[in-house]
Amino acid sequence: MTIKALLATLFLLGAHANAVAFDAGAALQWSDQLTAPAPERILSEQAGLPELSALSVLVYDQASGQPLLAKNATLQTPIASITKLMTAMLVLDAGQPLDESITLTEADRDTLKGTGSRLAIGARYTRGQLLHLALIASDNRAAHALGRAYPGGIERFVATMNRMARALGMHDTVYVEPTGLSSGNRSTALDLARLADYAYQNYPEIRDISTAGSYTLGTQRVVLKKNRKRQVQYRPVAFNNTNRFTREDDWHIGLSKTGFINEAGHCLVMQAQVAQRDVIIVLLDAQGKNNRAGDATRIKQWLEGSQGLSRRADGYTPASRT
Repeated sequence: MTIKALLATLFLLGAHANAVAFDAGAALQWSDQLTAPAPERILSEQAGLPELSALSVLVYDQASGQPLLAKNATLQTPIASITKLMTAMLVLDAGQPLDESITLTEADRDTLKGTGSRLAIGARYTRGQLLHLALIASDNRAAHALGRAYPGGIERFVATMNRMARALGMHDTVYVEPTGLSSGNRSTALDLARLADYAYQNYPEIRDISTAGSYTLGTQRVVLKKNRKRQVQYRPVAFNNTNRFTREDDWHIGLSKTGFINEAGHCLVMQAQVAQRDVIIVLLDAQGKNNRAGDATRIKQWLEGSQGLSRRADGYTPASRT
């Protein structure tokens, strides 16, 4: 996607956003009036709102352009590896070959949190493999290497991240690096709903990659330590998606990204079809991975329980894809 095409799309996106009043003011209104029904009255005061542990929550209906549920939706907070959604978008926008090899260097090692990686410094992976590993396994070395290999390097990559955020109307979002390890990467549930909706509509590669339950590299050289002795083996290396719902049959997910650092808590952004509705679910700063999953499950049950109250007289309209 060229910058020119992006700007044209953003103009249309802005017009749509104004038409459905999905702006900061609308989010504040919903945050203050959580029991109010949605405009098409799918919700009801009798439906009961779910109790959620996450500090910030937004459930956004893509078809109507309306928030269905919000809690502190405009509160700016660290977003951890949700950052990698923007990273993936810019990598694809740059149009660099996905089969081009990139060597991991010391620059890709995590010096902020000291986290490890199953990707060895000095190993070579294709850009496509690194994109899979960043989105599915949330690997920080993979994400950093993608940003480092961007035209102009990391500095230009981060500047482009912030420029894209402004173009998308993410007014309370700032990026300082491409992995999410820094608590300086900050956003709101409202802004991240905008980002996820745009990514879902315009990046089929991100949809396909981020919803895969697992990803397997080809046969890799693996160094094991046993009884203080190093053993070298060659075997396939598999990675599970950090969002376990991608491997569960009762979820129909169209886009997904999780995140965690201490400052951000457990975060989740995903597009899903629930009760014949295409929705964006954003959960920020849940205290515990199980609480994050529990919140998502309660939202799903709530939407499914609310479905019978409306009987959807307007019929089901799926979100468009390009």
